[in-house]
Amino acid sequence: MVKMDHLSSSQINVYLLCSLKYKFQYIDNLPRPFKSSALAFGSVVHSALSWIHDQRMDGKEITLDMLYRIFDSDWYVQKLESEIRYKDSEQELILELLGKELLDMYVQMPAKKLRGSEVHFSVPLIDPISKEQLPVNLEGFFDLLEADDTIAEFKTSAQTMNQEDVDNHTQLTAYGYAFKWLFHKPAKGFKIINFIKRRKPKIEVFETQRFEPQYQGFYFLAKSVFHGIQSEVFIPHYGYWCRDCEFADHCPLQMHIQHHRKVEYAVSEMA
Repeated sequence: MVKMDHLSSSQINVYLLCSLKYKFQYIDNLPRPFKSSALAFGSVVHSALSWIHDQRMDGKEITLDMLYRIFDSDWYVQKLESEIRYKDSEQELILELLGKELLDMYVQMPAKKLRGSEVHFSVPLIDPISKEQLPVNLEGFFDLLEADDTIAEFKTSAQTMNQEDVDNHTQLTAYGYAFKWLFHKPAKGFKIINFIKRRKPKIEVFETQRFEPQYQGFYFLAKSVFHGIQSEVFIPHYGYWCRDCEFADHCPLQMHIQHHRKVEYAVSEMA
């Protein structure tokens, strides 16, 4: 039986995307030979946002000079920790400039009164109706809690989102479930603030709600993933996400596909 001390929305998403990657990442703890530029960029932006919110809650001034220094130092740390692998059309300098421009845009947006930033939670996973309980807690972090009990989640991406994606976003449902357990009341609302790293960067904000049937559905999803892990059901799932997978060299499906492509190329060269 696989040992688990908690379950998170990130773990659930990884398992649903590719359960074999879940095994490589969370059970085998395989070393990562590189980090995707998207992951590094997201980490740096999140760190800078956390600093902005801490400054605001402490009533301190936010200067762009200091913000850019925070960004530069975090980006430097990312490069020290691991090789960053860029996509063919990407350049490190361009990503850095886009990150700073997006953060500048965020600072100029109307500031909300805040309750907390990067707030850790650990709550039991209990079916809202049957009261059945899983033997692991749900753990994670709220990116931002606004003073009116709105939960905000930050994303960095190369493309826009749509309202349907936000309305069905598993992570927001997990956060709403955790908020209700912690504060004994439902969150007022939810929002995703998406930092889009395009040639002309922009920030888009989506708002949504969550209701009791969605929390019951989330429990069923968490339960299914938990039992899949405990049953050691780890199946490779091939898709566009494989291009940035750090564990491709360990994946039998990836190796088979790459071998097949090499054979096809060799045959075409001989023709």
